[in-house]
Amino acid sequence: MIAPDTLATPAGDLVIQPVEHASLVLTLGRDVVYSDPVGGAARYAGLPRPSAILLTHEHKDHFDLETLLALVGDATPPIAAAAGVAAKLPDALRRVTSVLGYDDSTRLGDVPVTAVVACNTSPERLRYHPRGLGNGYVLTLGGRRIYIAGDTEPTPEMGALESIDVAFLPMNLPYTMDAEQAAAAIRAFRPAIVYPFHYTRGPEPEKLAALLADLPAVEIRLRDWYAPG
Repeated sequence: MIAPDTLATPAGDLVIQPVEHASLVLTLGRDVVYSDPVGGAARYAGLPRPSAILLTHEHKDHFDLETLLALVGDATPPIAAAAGVAAKLPDALRRVTSVLGYDDSTRLGDVPVTAVVACNTSPERLRYHPRGLGNGYVLTLGGRRIYIAGDTEPTPEMGALESIDVAFLPMNLPYTMDAEQAAAAIRAFRPAIVYPFHYTRGPEPEKLAALLADLPAVEIRLRDWYAPG
């Protein structure tokens, strides 16, 4: 696991911990938000236990029930899930889960969360992530707005986002988007910081940084989401 980053907020430092591929942990004080935890509980050893969990969709690189059950234990935290995931949850987890459609909002403890469209838009890719099954999320921690895109191509809803402090954007073909698509989306909604992730060791993150070299207001944070250990 790579070293975490921090982002200053009025409530203290927000710790941004990339885990692997599309999994990450955000920590601010007692708020510990896990997004798409997979790969076994040992992968999260040394990290604080989740106070909330986000599940973007049901594909195995984003949703692993065994990992989820091991992480939540007996003190099950609140969960936000897309419709495609909710159908796969056992009753005990389903009872603490907010199943969010697009534009639906909830609070996971003290953390406000809104679901955002996440889907493919290219005709030849629609079968990978059809509209209505998966979510992206915008959550607020310490006054900072964080966008976790889920598996998606650029959508009008993504382009219309406002005041995003940190964005996590997937880039691997044919399932999500390439660097050119991501760059166009970033130019539309202008997040302050972008983490390319879900790139399966491809060259897209470096291509994205080059495409946005003329946009210094946006910081592209290149991190090794596939670092061993």
